[in-house]
Amino acid sequence: VQFVESGGGLVQPGGSLRLSCAASGFTFSSYAMSWYRQAPGKERELVAAVRSTGGRTNYDNSVKDRFTISRDNAKNTVYLKIHSLQPEHTAVYYCNAGWSRGIFDSWCRGTPVTVSS
Repeated sequence: VQFVESGGGLVQPGGSLRLSCAASGFTFSSYAMSWYRQAPGKERELVAAVRSTGGRTNYDNSVKDRFTISRDNAKNTVYLKIHSLQPEHTAVYYCNAGWSRGIFDSWCRGTPVTVSS
């Protein structure tokens, strides 16, 4: 199982990013997928999840107005659109399979997001 996250970078406050996660090694369309973030000095936390068909999503209360999770089962890819970025969104963002926790012990490098002026 492998997850390859991309799309992060340095962005000014108020900016937007779309993160991507290409998954392989399992039947992607059969699993819910989720995004996590780990801010400096903090534990990794779940921020968004999407059911296997994409028909239902769930967000942490702190991000539900700014984050949008989606998926493309034909491409084995899950996305996280973040808008109105603020410095508190600075973190490394990871994806994994699962609705409420990462199922696979395959945490990869993630994609870093830095929000700074």
